[in-house]
Amino acid sequence: MKLRTLARSCAAAGLLCAAAAEAASQHGAAVVAGGLQREYILVTPDSVPAGPRPLVLLLHGHLGTAANALGAGAVASPLSAWLDIADREHILVAALQGLKGADDHTGWHDCRLDAAEDTGADDVAFARAVIAGLVQSGRADPHRVYVMGMSNGAMMAYRLALELRPAPAAIAAVSGTMAGHSACDAEPVPVSVLLINGTDDPVVPYLGGRAGLRGHKTGTVIGADATRDFWLGVDGLANTPATGGSVPHRSADDPTRAIRLTWGPAHGPQVEAITIQNGGHVEPSLRYHYGWLYRQLVGVQNRDFESAEEAWAFFRDKTAP
Repeated sequence: MKLRTLARSCAAAGLLCAAAAEAASQHGAAVVAGGLQREYILVTPDSVPAGPRPLVLLLHGHLGTAANALGAGAVASPLSAWLDIADREHILVAALQGLKGADDHTGWHDCRLDAAEDTGADDVAFARAVIAGLVQSGRADPHRVYVMGMSNGAMMAYRLALELRPAPAAIAAVSGTMAGHSACDAEPVPVSVLLINGTDDPVVPYLGGRAGLRGHKTGTVIGADATRDFWLGVDGLANTPATGGSVPHRSADDPTRAIRLTWGPAHGPQVEAITIQNGGHVEPSLRYHYGWLYRQLVGVQNRDFESAEEAWAFFRDKTAP
């Protein structure tokens, strides 16, 4: 997707994009990584305090785009709540644009060796170049870099946690788990991790297995619990939750329930798992709700909390060495 196309796709959404963005500004940008020009959308608040700011990298899912993640489209993505967070908290958000893979759809080169649609691109180098440019310009704090991804973007977030150096201070992975047959062999370092997974996810199985929509399964993943346990081990945390319990339920017609368990101290390294009982392959959200057809494809959306707000609450006090 060309840079001008990214800008047009946001503008084409008209009031939808403007309503989501009111004060935060979106600007198309590009870097060269892995021999390719790679593009992203940078979100900045209108009022930015002096000095480097926290930076959140936002990774869309397979088939998605950076513009979709920031609200451009027929229905605004729950990830577009980051526009409000960026303005309120005076932080930078960079929505990265994936490339097309063998299936001619956009996505990420995550750690799955057996993902047929894999792009093969050096997406770690892409993320590194975006971070480096914003750090070198004095805009981003290198100790407060965070990553949030959905689905294939969540799988890519795990790859960045494993291979990006310096490592991000924390990541949030929604509806995605780690590779069953992994191409990633870097020695992991402690990273705080937030996992949000639905037990009835038809695309990325909660217990592990082959990922993908009906009739198009590709790439094997481990389960949500196994992914959690991996990071507990890396972070040196005992498998005994420090805190836990049900998230307050807000809607009588929502058949899902959210349960939060947290390991480790608030300032990290820390692992937090939010399990959505009966939940599907979709970001929980208070404000952005998908319709009937989407529910038939990916399952039920939890409406008890805003995923982006939960991620920022997890990120905000965590710093990397």
